Amino acid sequence: MKRNVLSLLIASALDLAAAPTLAAPADATSASMSASLSPSKLVLDNSQRVLATLEKRRVEFGKDRGALRDFVSSEFSQMFDRDYAARQVLGRHGRGASDADVKLFADALADNLMQRYGSSLLDFNTQLRVRIKSESALPRGLGVKVSSELLRSGGEPIPVDYLMRKSGGSWKVFDVMVEGVSFVQTFRQQFDNELTHKSIKQVAAELRNGQLQADASH
Repeated sequence: MKRNVLSLLIASALDLAAAPTLAAPADATSASMSASLSPSKLVLDNSQRVLATLEKRRVEFGKDRGALRDFVSSEFSQMFDRDYAARQVLGRHGRGASDADVKLFADALADNLMQRYGSSLLDFNTQLRVRIKSESALPRGLGVKVSSELLRSGGEPIPVDYLMRKSGGSWKVFDVMVEGVSFVQTFRQQFDNELTHKSIKQVAAELRNGQLQADASH
């Protein structure tokens, strides 16, 4: 998978994560409003917001990569269901795994991705428009898929699908598909061999210390 596609995956996950309406609400009224937003509305509103934020702060982030890293990490964590997504990435290796081990892997993978590819968001084209195409139920009641397109001048639309589920009363994204490339499937394939020969804790530790890298070329 090419680096720019992974950047799109991260940016698209940020679209959902960067919602002010899904940050800790100030009161019961705002909490109720947050919970009442549909998945499609979240995708549209927050795609527009994160693109505008990246454009507005591009110069600042270019000078201060620490500020960019903090922005990406904090916003990415707000609505991306990291632990559930990590279980999907672990696949068969996650069966029977403790919540603590899954969290170790989830945090290590997210941090590794942000360290390697967070700064590539500065190259991301924010002069885009977002169009929602459809919202449909996933099989077996797993949640919903919101299909959207990123519209760009002089180029074909880029299809982006968000797989979301209800967690803690709010909609959270657990997989993003850009041009048919799945965040979950990409890293499930990459880490399958490592997890066949090592424990989840070992793989998480190697991700954390840089012995293993979440590789965009897989």
